[in-house]
Amino acid sequence: MKRILIIEDDNIIAELERDYLEIDGYEVEIAAEGDAGLYLACNNDYDLILLDLMLPKVDGFELCREIRKEKEIPILMVSAKKESIDKIRGLGLGADDFIVKPFDPAELVARVNSHISRYERLISADRPMPKQQEIIIGKLKIQPEAWRVFLDDEEIKLTNKEFELLLFLATNPNIVFTKERLFDRIWGMDAMGDMATVIVHINRLREKIEKDSSKPSYIETVWGAGYRFKV
Repeated sequence: MKRILIIEDDNIIAELERDYLEIDGYEVEIAAEGDAGLYLACNNDYDLILLDLMLPKVDGFELCREIRKEKEIPILMVSAKKESIDKIRGLGLGADDFIVKPFDPAELVARVNSHISRYERLISADRPMPKQQEIIIGKLKIQPEAWRVFLDDEEIKLTNKEFELLLFLATNPNIVFTKERLFDRIWGMDAMGDMATVIVHINRLREKIEKDSSKPSYIETVWGAGYRFKV
């Protein structure tokens, strides 16, 4: 049975999330304070974390930063804050999605299912990769079946969304994609429709694969149009 950790100080919301997730077959644990949530997240095995932003003792942003040092599992931030800056900050710290309260519990469960399914592809990274299926562009090597990326023969750790975005661009080189097209292709129903999600993930990718992210060699911005992967 897959396990979910809910870090939420509002008992009503936490119990609502738990009830819907348990109906869908998940085992759920709840932490009402940030420090307790951090301890559980770092010392237990979960398949996904639902993380509120406004928490006593340690806020959700700091929790996300600390959890990301230890775990690669999906993190879905849940908050009543609607400002884009909060979404951008959360995604920039490594969250996989940002859900605004109030939300439809059925949609929350659908997003949880989707993120866990995508993450499960990552944990199969040790499968052998046929050489002919590698994508090699300059010093960048992408192994689609193994979900692994190498730069100068050193493995680069990407989140599942970062990998999907890179793979889509690299398998469609020299084609300009709008932010809307990328959002629809990579996130689909998994996010709220904020195009800042695409910008944040493009910037994070550049920081990881580009020698100089301000002068990208791989992912190029086409002003007024979108992004393209240069070969």
